[in-house]
Amino acid sequence: MERLIILTAGKTHSGKSTFARKLEEKLDHSVVIDQDHQAEFINTFYPKLLPPEGPNTFKYEISQTILDFAADRTDYHMILCNSNRHPRGRSRMLDYFHQRGFTSILVNFEIPDETLLKRIEQSNRNTRIFRSASTFAEVLKRQNEDSVEKPGREEADHFFVISEPQDTEQVINEILQIHERGGGMDRR
Repeated sequence: MERLIILTAGKTHSGKSTFARKLEEKLDHSVVIDQDHQAEFINTFYPKLLPPEGPNTFKYEISQTILDFAADRTDYHMILCNSNRHPRGRSRMLDYFHQRGFTSILVNFEIPDETLLKRIEQSNRNTRIFRSASTFAEVLKRQNEDSVEKPGREEADHFFVISEPQDTEQVINEILQIHERGGGMDRR
């Protein structure tokens, strides 16, 4: 079986987690790996081990251990539900999976900020994932100040953009078709 790695990229509240859960329900033999779960676990049970400043290396180490286990000891398709906004990080992640024979799918969420702000206002998401922010509005503000290169078609075997909520079902259906065809390159 050819395995898929589906990597999401986008700002807070853009729909990455919802998309990942819906895809997991429809894509047989798949698992969602969401760094927010690792962050919440650490902040709940091991806050003393968090680095006082800089990158959350502890969260990344736990996430990498989970990825290694899932990639090397299971045969699941993997849905990585993270922001993945920085090109170098995406590149390293995609290289990691390409070396293991996965077919890569990158889904970029380009939802307008006004929609994101409305979602944040209505959100009841747990803030236990935070280490250096206190609200999701603050996270969005930081993401907007952090100029990063948008994901591109050349980064993965298959590339999709979700710019409206109704795009989600179409992208999921196209990923299911890729799975049925056995992966393969597209880069359209």
